[in-house]
Order: sequence, then C-alpha cells, then structure tokens
Amino acid sequence: MNDVSTTITVEDIRKLALPLGTRVIAGDGLLGRTATWTTVIYPEDPLANKSLQQDEVVLVAGTNGRAKPGSTDIDIVRWAADSKASAVVLSDMPSPSAIAEAKAYNIPLLILPPDSRIRMVEKTVVSLLVDRKGQIERRGTQIYKQLTQISSRNEGMAELINAMARLTNKAVVIQDKRLHVTEHTLQPQFVAMWEDIESFLRKMDNLPVEMQDRHRVADIDQPVLMQSLPITGMARLVAPVVTKSVGRGYLSIIGHDNDLDDIDLLVAEHGAAACALEMAKLKAVSETEKRLRGTFLDRLLIGDVSQQEAIRQGERFEHDMTQTHVAMVLAWRGDNTPSMRRLETTVNSLIEQQKANALVWIREKEREVVVFHATNPEDPIDTSLKLGQAFSNEIRRMYQNQHIAMGLGQPARDIASWRTSYRDAVQAMELAVRLQTDAPLYIGDLGVYQLILSLSDRDKLVSFCERTLGPLVDYDMRQNADLIKTLEAFFNCHGNLSQTADVLIVHRNTLLYRMNRINEIAQIDLNRPETRLALHLAITIRRLLSMN
Repeated sequence: MNDVSTTITVEDIRKLALPLGTRVIAGDGLLGRTATWTTVIYPEDPLANKSLQQDEVVLVAGTNGRAKPGSTDIDIVRWAADSKASAVVLSDMPSPSAIAEAKAYNIPLLILPPDSRIRMVEKTVVSLLVDRKGQIERRGTQIYKQLTQISSRNEGMAELINAMARLTNKAVVIQDKRLHVTEHTLQPQFVAMWEDIESFLRKMDNLPVEMQDRHRVADIDQPVLMQSLPITGMARLVAPVVTKSVGRGYLSIIGHDNDLDDIDLLVAEHGAAACALEMAKLKAVSETEKRLRGTFLDRLLIGDVSQQEAIRQGERFEHDMTQTHVAMVLAWRGDNTPSMRRLETTVNSLIEQQKANALVWIREKEREVVVFHATNPEDPIDTSLKLGQAFSNEIRRMYQNQHIAMGLGQPARDIASWRTSYRDAVQAMELAVRLQTDAPLYIGDLGVYQLILSLSDRDKLVSFCERTLGPLVDYDMRQNADLIKTLEAFFNCHGNLSQTADVLIVHRNTLLYRMNRINEIAQIDLNRPETRLALHLAITIRRLLSMN
C-alpha cells in the first residue's frame, strides 16, 4: 500500500477532504497532480482581482440566487488552467462548454454534492494539507457514519457495496462465510480479468491464513490485510465481517497494488463493520421468518391447518403449496455430530445453488431437518432422489468423518397428504439409520425391509440366518475369506457377474471360483430362484439384526 508522504494530490483531496459523494466530471486520469493549497472563488467576483498560485485547488461557490455571476464556469476553468491550478471543484453543475474546456485544457473538474458549504469544504481541505494524519482519522468517522446510515435506512447490502465503490473507485466484493459472492461492483478496467479474480476469491485456501478460522478472526491484530492476487500488479484489501465474535463473511477492495491507499484501508475497515450490522439485521429477519415458517409447518404436520390457510401462508413465504411435494427427513448418524443448524445451513445452501424450490426447517425435539421439495409432478421420486443424493454428496464433502440418514416419503399431490409423506419419510430415515447408509432411501423401495423389521420373533430370524448362511460365515471366519461379501455384492449388482467382479475388484474367473465354492460349502444351487431369494433375505436380515 502507498506510503504516507508529505505530498498531497488532487485524488487525496477527493478521497480524504471533499464531501462524500463528490463526483469527477472531467480529467479522471489527472487526479495524481500535486495540490499545495486551496482558494475559494465566488462567481459574482471579478477574476481580475484574484491571485492564484500554481498547484492550488480552486473551490467555486454556488450562485444560490445571488447577484448575476461576473464570471462564467467557462471563464473560471480557463483562468484556473492558465494559472496552472491543480483542479477546479464546482458547487453547481457545469455547462457542457465548461466540461469541454476542462478536457481541452487538461484540468480535472469535480462537482460537490448538493448543499455543500464551500467554507466548510475549504476548512477540511486545509486540514488535510496541514494535518494529514488527523484528517484521515476524521474521514474514517465520516465514512463509518455514512455507511451505517445506509444500513439504518434499510437500503440493503447492494447499496453499501456501491457506496464503498464510489468512495474508493475500486472493485468491491462481499462474500458469505462459504465465500459465495453475495454482492459486488466491478470497475470497467477489471472486466477482462474478473473471472480469474473471482475464481481466486472463491477458494478458502486463498484467504490469508489468519482469516481461515472464522471463530478466531475477531482476535487477529490487523482488521484489514493486504494480499497480492495471481494477476500481475493486482492486490486486495480483505477484512473479515464479524458478528458476535464469529466471522460471517469477507469484504474485499480490489485494485492495482500501487493504488491501494489509506482511504481504501479505512473503507475496508469501516465497511466490514457496516456489513456486519447489515448481516446481523438480515440474520435476525431470517431467523424470525424461520420461526414463523417452522410453527406453521409443524401445525400442518399435525393437521391443524386448513387448505385455504396453507395456501395463504405459502404465498407469504413465496411458496406454491399446491405443487406436488415430496417430504425429505435428514438426521445425523453417530456420536459427536455437528449441530442441526449446520445441517440445515448445508441443505439450504445446496437448494439455493440448484435453484430448487423447497421449504426447510429444523424440528429440534426430533433432531431432524425436514425438507418439503416442490418436485417434478411427472417424475417426482427420481427428481427428489437426485436432490437427496446431492445433499448426501455435499455433506460428505464438507464433513468427511460424519454420516447422515435420509428418508423420502411418497409424493403428496395435495396439502392433506403432506402428513403421510412426512411419516413415510421418517420411517425411511429410521431404516437408513439401521442400515447405516448415507444414501437417500425412498419409502416405496423398502417394502421387504419393512416386512422384516415388523417381525417380532427375533429368535426365528436368527435361526433362519444361521441355517441359510451358517456354513459360509464359518468358512469365512476359519479361512479369512470373503464369501459373504461376495454374495452381498452379487445381489447388489442384481446377479450381473461382470459388475460384481468390478465392484469386488477381482478377475471374473476369481469370482466364478468363489460362486462355485459358495454352492459347494452351503450345499445349494444358486441357479434356483428360491435359493437366491432365501440367501438375499438372509443377508438382509443379518444386516438388520446386527444394526438393531
């Protein structure tokens, strides 16, 4: 970042002294000129009586209905250029001719926001020229006040980011805790390289090491860090957005590495604080909406909501309750699992990524996340199973040592059927727990499993397994063999020998040898349908008994 020096430029004055909202009308590329002092000009006063030193900034007061101007804006621009002034700052919108003259004479032309008091502007500019450090601190207070006012007026995160872009004249990006870009502004000079920049920003490993643990970012010594980008000459100032001592996102100000300065640092620091307020406000609104939605859906599942009320509430949540829905119930499996909130957040994020239409809420008492997926009415099961598999894949990616159970109910083509679909999904999820599988299970595919689980005589089930599989289990134990594992793969592949060999990673001849050994040891004939059915049932019962 640029070092603080005694030289003050027009750009320094624009960013550190002129009122927030000042715009450059002409000469945007000339703002690096040195500025040594400032002079106020009133249009009604003759210019002949005014003296101007080289490198001064000319502040022009507004007419405000006073006497007829003695000098036009064109006259002032020409006079300032002839006197080698650094820039002209106007209170009133310049005429097209004055803008053309400024461009012709190569002098920057700026305009103050409405209602600016010219003497106060002069005082601020002088303060910067004689006390840069003090003015930077005062400017930081102004920036924070302006940004927090945007939030208090409920103008939203997008306007916050736009305001920061106007203050810095650089690209500004706000990302959530998963580094998804939620809002950004892009300067024209960065368009060609933006895809590479955004790709870099989305990778967690590319964050400064101090900021990668969002539960510790509140304790880092420097609230804003400068980081080089993988594009020659480009860098960013990055600051964590912290609420309740936890990082909720990241703010980046992006520009050429030799162009990031003190004002950008201030905007990054105070902008992150303003974004934290906005995020906290959005989260509070979101949590309230979640509670209301959860209460409504809990009532729906106990049959306490009429169809008319359900449709009306759905409109409030911007959700069409009349569509075909499939209930999906998810729960963590095992001990020391993440929170239900993390599971819900992961599900919501994936639904947003896939642009799926669903209602999601946590049932805390039941320790489950419920999803009602507005599915494809022509192919409801496969569509929802595909979404469920996406949930499973994403959870496995994010939480590599954790497992979930997921069940899907029958399609509900009317609101009265939501309760039944939910109950089916719970049964399927409970079976997924017993089978210890992360794959989504659809209740319609689980008839045999449900039948076995409904049988109460455990001794008879154990006896059937021992009678059917006993010789194979004993052989596996004595010889450290895999005949039971081979049978499971064989049935999972629907009796296809080539697929079974691929799953077991063995040669087809090795598989044929194992199948012959199964026939010999168990004294059975696998070619008989009744034998295959008995073996498949025995393996299924054995798995269920060991899990239950």
